[in-house]
Amino acid sequence: MCQDHHNRGISLKDKKAHSQDHKNWSRRSFLQNLGLTGGAGIFMGGYSLSAMHNAALLPALGNGGVDDRILVLIRLKGGNDGLNTIIPLFDYGTYASNRPTIAVPQNNITNLSNAFGIPNTMQSLMPLWNDGAMKVINSVGYDNHNLSHFTSSDIWNSGNQNIEMDLNKSGWLGRYILNQKPDYLENLPDIPAAIKVSSGSNITYHNPNRIDLAVNFNSTDRLQEIAETGLLYDTENLPDDCYYGEQVGFLRSLLNVTANYAGVISDAFNLGSNDVSYESNELSRQLSIVARLIKGRLGTKLYMVTLNGFDTHEQQNQKHPQLMNELSTAVNSFYADLQSADVDQNVLSMTFSEFGRRVRENSGGTDHGTAAPVMLFGPSLNGNGILGQDPDMDDLDNTGNMKHGTDFRSIYATVLEYWLCLDPMSVDNILGNDYQRLDNMGIDCMSVSTSETPVAQNVSHKAIPQGDGSTIIEYTLDRPGLTNVTIYSFFGHKISTLQTGYQNAGTHKLRFINKLGGARTAPLVYKIHSGNKVESGKFIVTN
Repeated sequence: MCQDHHNRGISLKDKKAHSQDHKNWSRRSFLQNLGLTGGAGIFMGGYSLSAMHNAALLPALGNGGVDDRILVLIRLKGGNDGLNTIIPLFDYGTYASNRPTIAVPQNNITNLSNAFGIPNTMQSLMPLWNDGAMKVINSVGYDNHNLSHFTSSDIWNSGNQNIEMDLNKSGWLGRYILNQKPDYLENLPDIPAAIKVSSGSNITYHNPNRIDLAVNFNSTDRLQEIAETGLLYDTENLPDDCYYGEQVGFLRSLLNVTANYAGVISDAFNLGSNDVSYESNELSRQLSIVARLIKGRLGTKLYMVTLNGFDTHEQQNQKHPQLMNELSTAVNSFYADLQSADVDQNVLSMTFSEFGRRVRENSGGTDHGTAAPVMLFGPSLNGNGILGQDPDMDDLDNTGNMKHGTDFRSIYATVLEYWLCLDPMSVDNILGNDYQRLDNMGIDCMSVSTSETPVAQNVSHKAIPQGDGSTIIEYTLDRPGLTNVTIYSFFGHKISTLQTGYQNAGTHKLRFINKLGGARTAPLVYKIHSGNKVESGKFIVTN
C-alpha cells in the first residue's frame, strides 16, 4: 500500500519514507527537465531549454515609472529552520528548553531588536538591516500545512493548496506573466521573462500546461558559459560518427537559432560587471551573475536562485550555520554590487522555503514543521522591521508545530500590487482570492492606479428603509475585492444572498425585498464580507 504522500518523511524516525520523498522529488525534476512531464523541454549539454524559445516579456511590463523593478526569489530548499534564523529572544527560555543541543547560545546572537536576533553567522546582513534595507515577516505559512517536500514546494510555488488535484499546474508568477501578456506563446517579445538558476523543476513560472516560462539554467557553470560566449551548444566538437554527428550538429544549430536569448543574455553579461568581491560559494556565484545581468540592463524582471541543504534532520549544528553564512554573505555582496551601479533601489529580494522546522529538536536536528519567517531585502523597503505574528512556542498544533499568522499568499499579493504594480483585480485573479495586503512592508507602487488604493479593506455600511417596504443595503469599499452580502434571520438562518463576486472600490447599493410571511415586523441581519473584512448590521422589515 502506498504511504500517505502528505506526511512522507516528516521526522527523523521516517528515514525510509523521507528518502523516498526525496527520490520522487529528484525524479520529477529529472523528468521535467527532459520535458517528459510537460512536453516542453529539451535537455542537452547539461541544462534545460524548456522555454528558451518561448520565455520572454515585453521590455516594460508595468507602467507609471516601474519598468525597471526586479524581483529576485531566493529559494531555501529543504525547509529552513526559522527559529534558528530569526531567534525569539523575547521567549529565549522556551526556545532553549525545546532545543537543548541546537539552540543558538545567547553569546552567539546579534540583536535585531530587543525581541529578536540572528545568529552571528548571519552578521553580514547587519549593514542591510542598519540601512533600512531588510525586513522579516514572522510566522508565515498556510492552513492545514502539508509536510511533504514535494507537495509543499508546489503549494508555495503555485499559491494553490489544491495543486495535487488541480489540472492547472501553473505557478503564481507564470500566471503573472500571462496576465501581462496573454498571447505570450504566440507572439514572443525579445527578452527573457524570467531566469532560474539551479532551481530545477520548480513550478513558479509554469503556465497551466506545465510549460516553464523561465529560462532555466540547471547549473551556474552553464549560465556562466552561455553568458560569456553567447553560444548554447557546441557545433564544432561533434560525435565522430558522420551521420549521427551531422544530425546532432543540425539539431544544436537549430536550437541555437531558436533559443535566441543566449545572445541577449551574453550582451547584458558583457555590458555589466561585478564591482565587489563575492565569497566562493554556490549562492554567491548565482547572485553575482544575476547582478551582472541586471547591471547590464538585460530587462528581465524575474529571477530565482536556490540554496540547497536545509533538510536538517541531523547534524543541524554543522549544516545550518554554514547555510546561514552563505545566504548572508551572498545577499550582502549582491546589494553592494547593485549599489555600485545605483540600481539597488530597483531590486527587491525575498526568501522562501517549503516549510519551517518543528519547535522541539529530535536530538541533533529538527523534523518538518510549518510556520517560519520570510526575509525581504532591498532599500526599496524603506526601513527595517520585524512584522507578522510573534512565534508562539507554547500554542502548537497536534503535531508539535507552530501556527501561522500570515498566509504566504498575502506576501505574494502585496508584492504583485505594490512592487510589480498590478491592479488589485488582476492580483486577486492570479492568486485565486483577495488575500489581505500587508500594510507595513514599506514598498509602494508609483503608478497612479494603485498608489491610491488602500492596502487594507475597510467597509462602511448602513440599511435604508424604503417606502415600498424594501430595504437598501448601502456600503462603501475602500478597495476592490471579492464581496458577499447575505441576509440572515435574527436566529442565524440564511434568507437571501444579494451579492457574490468581485466589486470595485466605491459605494454600492443592494435592494432587499421582503417576501417573508408571518409577523408584521421582523428583525433581520445583513453581513458584508469583503477580503478579510466582515461587517454586519441589523434592520427591521414590515409586511
